[in-house]
Amino acid sequence: MESRALRTGLPLTEIGMGVAQFGNLNRETSDEASAAAVDAAWDAGIRTFDTAPHYGLGLSERRLGAALAGRPRDEYVLSTKVGRLLVPSPETADRQDDQGFVVPADTKRVWDFSRDGVLRSIEQSLERIGTDRIDVVYVHDPDHYGDEALDGAFPALIELRDQGVVGAIGTGMNQSALPARFVRESDLDVVMLAGRYTLFEQDSLDDLLPVAAERGVGIVAAAVYNSGLMAAPTVPDDAHYDYGPAPADVIERARAIAATCAEFGVTLPEAAIAFPLRHPAVVSVVVGTRTDAHVASTLERYGADVPDDLWPALADRGLLRADALHSRADASEASVATTASNGAPTA
Repeated sequence: MESRALRTGLPLTEIGMGVAQFGNLNRETSDEASAAAVDAAWDAGIRTFDTAPHYGLGLSERRLGAALAGRPRDEYVLSTKVGRLLVPSPETADRQDDQGFVVPADTKRVWDFSRDGVLRSIEQSLERIGTDRIDVVYVHDPDHYGDEALDGAFPALIELRDQGVVGAIGTGMNQSALPARFVRESDLDVVMLAGRYTLFEQDSLDDLLPVAAERGVGIVAAAVYNSGLMAAPTVPDDAHYDYGPAPADVIERARAIAATCAEFGVTLPEAAIAFPLRHPAVVSVVVGTRTDAHVASTLERYGADVPDDLWPALADRGLLRADALHSRADASEASVATTASNGAPTA
């Protein structure tokens, strides 16, 4: 498993493990299944793990911490998020969480991008995970709180980074415009971009990716299957896209991409994993995982031999933007250059 460095020198493996599903996303899972998934990822060389308080009202953090317990702390990169502070809610404890996680609603999320909220959130995450530090802290989904994040959360995180308390700071969002503003107006190291730089859509080339590349800000590509649209070799009639049922034109275009991939002996999900890693600003692809079988599938796709000729063929057919035709060599060189400037190893 290769790694790429953030500008701070922190190395992220090219494949990272996202564990929202450890929080019982959409359905229940178990402590044992979560631990087995982390074991499989670790054995394969994955050393980047991402969670958040939002995922299962802290359950994802607790399960990930338990699964990583006993492993050398300096050998992996752990990220979590701030912005949704968890507070006790005994009045709703008899109900189920209403944000997609099958957990009791004995805790509620409170939006809080203030300095105090950030510090409290990190303190709570450290306790839930059972660790002494968090390597990367993302400001989570501040779509309607841009000014609050710039005035409160980011200055607090910059101070923590400068003190050596955290290794890198950034934001995690499902859009590219506001993160581009954050990169321009604050001193971020990384952006976790969900669904906006994928084989299916590359509109972030118009705003975020150029400014990120200019300022040396790493991009962690998440949701590279676009909510399942590209998660299987064949796109089904009931495919989902952007967290909802996919429109007919979206399915048609995804099938055209899949057909082109097949001509080159590649499956749609294999290409979906490979594509973001070709951009010089992208440092990692984080894939959501529930079980060890999910890990095995991701690694098989990551290891697929994707011919370089596939990408211009997609562009010629209007299925990929021409300005997205980067190469793995370009991306690797960018990582080496960033690492050299910080004097830290990539692996």
